Amino acid sequence: MKFRSKRYKKIKENHIRDNKLELKEVFDLLKKNSNTKFDESIDVSLKLNLKTSKGGDFNLRTVIKLPNSSGKKNKIAVLCEQDKINEAKESGVEEFGSDDLLDKISKGKINFNKLICTPKMMGKIGKLGKVLGPKGLMPNPKLGTVSNDIKKAVSDIKNGLVEVKNDKDGNLGSSIGRKSFSNENLIKNFKHLIDAIKKERPETLKGDLLKSIYVTSTMGVSYKVNSKGL
Repeated sequence: MKFRSKRYKKIKENHIRDNKLELKEVFDLLKKNSNTKFDESIDVSLKLNLKTSKGGDFNLRTVIKLPNSSGKKNKIAVLCEQDKINEAKESGVEEFGSDDLLDKISKGKINFNKLICTPKMMGKIGKLGKVLGPKGLMPNPKLGTVSNDIKKAVSDIKNGLVEVKNDKDGNLGSSIGRKSFSNENLIKNFKHLIDAIKKERPETLKGDLLKSIYVTSTMGVSYKVNSKGL
C-alpha cells in the first residue's frame, strides 16, 4: 500500500477534477495548495492542435516576453569577442568569455542554463553543436540568444523572456510566475502567454489551436482552465 503524506491528502481534498475553472479561482486554489516552504513555480501546460491542411504538422518554437517576469533565476553565460568582454561582465551574467569559454564548453564544463552569443562567434560555436544541442543551449537569433547588444539580450532573459516549444505530441509547458506573485500579475502573464501563442496559429491549421489548458504549481495538482473568451 502506498504511503500518502498529510500534505498530499489535504491537497487531494481541494482537487477539482475535470471541471473547467475561471482564472481567479484557479490561482486561489493553487496558492491554497502551495504549502511548501519554497516559492513554487506556477506553470501552464497546453495541448496544441498540430494538424494542418498541408505541409505536415505545425510546430511552434518562439520566445515570449512576460509582462511581469517568470520569477525564474537563470544562470547566463555570454560568448563574445575579446573587445566585448567588459560589456559582458557589466551585464551581470554568471559567466563570460571568448575562446577560453569555448574551451570550457568543449570539455563539458557547462555551469549555465542560457547561452548568449555574438554573431561573430557563431562560426566558432558551430562545432560544439553536439554538446550544446541536446541540452537546448545552442544560441538562436529567433530566440534572442544571438545578439550584438549583450546588455539587452541579458536583460530580456532576466526580466521575463521565456522560450516555448511543443513536443511531437503537441504538449507545451511554460512557467508564468511564482506563488508569491499576486493573482493580478499571474493572470496578466497567463493571458499574455496565451495571446502570444494564438498569434502563431498558421492559416492552414484545421480547427482550434488550443485543445486544453491546465495550470499547476511545482508540488501541487493541476486545474483545467475554462478557455472560453481567452
